[in-house]
Amino acid sequence: MTATPKAAQASINVTHTSVLAIALPIIASNVSTPLIGLVDTAVVGQLPAPHYIGAVALSSTIFTFLYWAFGFLRMGTTGLTAQADGAGDSVEVGAALGRALLIAAVAGSALILLQAPLSWFAFLMVEGSKAVEGEAHNYFAIRIWSAPAALANYALLGWFIGLGRARIALLLQVLLNGLNAILDAWFVLGLGWNVAGVALGTVIAEIAAAVVGLVIATRVLARIGGFPDFTAVLAPEHLRRAIAVNTDIMIRTLCLLTAFTWFVFQSAASGDVVLAANAVLMQFVSFMAYFLDGFAFAAESLVGRAIGARNRSQFDAAVRLSSLWAGLISLALGTALMLLGGTLIDLLTISPDVRAAARVYLHWAALVPVVGVVCFQLDGIFIGATRSVDMRNMALISLVVFMAAWAILHPAFGNDGLWLALIILNVTRAITLAARYRSLVDDAFPVERAARQAIPS
Repeated sequence: MTATPKAAQASINVTHTSVLAIALPIIASNVSTPLIGLVDTAVVGQLPAPHYIGAVALSSTIFTFLYWAFGFLRMGTTGLTAQADGAGDSVEVGAALGRALLIAAVAGSALILLQAPLSWFAFLMVEGSKAVEGEAHNYFAIRIWSAPAALANYALLGWFIGLGRARIALLLQVLLNGLNAILDAWFVLGLGWNVAGVALGTVIAEIAAAVVGLVIATRVLARIGGFPDFTAVLAPEHLRRAIAVNTDIMIRTLCLLTAFTWFVFQSAASGDVVLAANAVLMQFVSFMAYFLDGFAFAAESLVGRAIGARNRSQFDAAVRLSSLWAGLISLALGTALMLLGGTLIDLLTISPDVRAAARVYLHWAALVPVVGVVCFQLDGIFIGATRSVDMRNMALISLVVFMAAWAILHPAFGNDGLWLALIILNVTRAITLAARYRSLVDDAFPVERAARQAIPS
């Protein structure tokens, strides 16, 4: 099928309701994500030997880092889809999904083909007992076969969010988590397959979620008349843009991954108590990020659709309303953590030393969402506008500033300096992206820029 003329631009109406309609299902989906690891741990925890839990934890962490590098499939697809949808270009809406799935298939297949060197390198970087590593290798060898499906789920998630259909994203996540839990219990406790059963359950759940997602996507495309063929999917201009956007976002993600990994490494260098205390506090930070992500995702979808429709008023509404909700939630989260943090810390650890240390640094964890909400929202706005070059460049600058801040502050102030460097990372991301905001608006709405420049000073 060849590309058809663009349809009329989509109707865009950004309200509090439309923001929450995207944000709330995404928050629910995000909060459910840790359940995979929790269920896996709970199931293998019923086995008598403790090394099973260590094997699942170790191998799951490897896959988390491995797949996170391909997070661009979610973010890049959201912006490109939202803009096509806002412009009423049904063919490009379908083609955006086709390109993302093509990249997922190629990348996932490459991971399978390269599983031997990937496994060697991953287990070279981590240490565990012989029993733990033996079971972890078995887990890796099974789970790697779902790589194309796992990456396809990223693409599908980004596509549905780009269309503003966050409830479908929630449905797929619930399917993935629920089926994973059922299969884990059956394979491990019922059939006695141990760690291999956990891996196989996850593989089947990821494939099932991808298949259901593809079926739903096919029905959505049938309704909007956007079935793409390879001519549309492989259109050189659009393909180059998709690759460029995804590459930039991948570099940006790796910069942030480097910063957070360095934070963990330096926590470990400060001793077991500080490492444990920071790990507990980072659990709170990660949990709060799930909420802020919901409003950043709403910004991605609504901003992208407004830009596609060339609707400046709705663009401003998308930025204003999503940021308002995100700001309020960040203040609520930070306040709640300061008030309830001591109780929550006690729930996560019984060590008196770790409890005491975590309380000392609790205020930093509570400050992270309050300070970080700005860069979270700007990330969402820039993703929706597909301003990936700015995201890449500002992430590189922020990483350099973070490392400089750590080098100065950590020797002088210890763990307080490490947390302050993390705060500075988020502040730098916010300042540098904010500095590029006017350029984003001018490029997204060139007619208004031309009119403004034409007015005599």
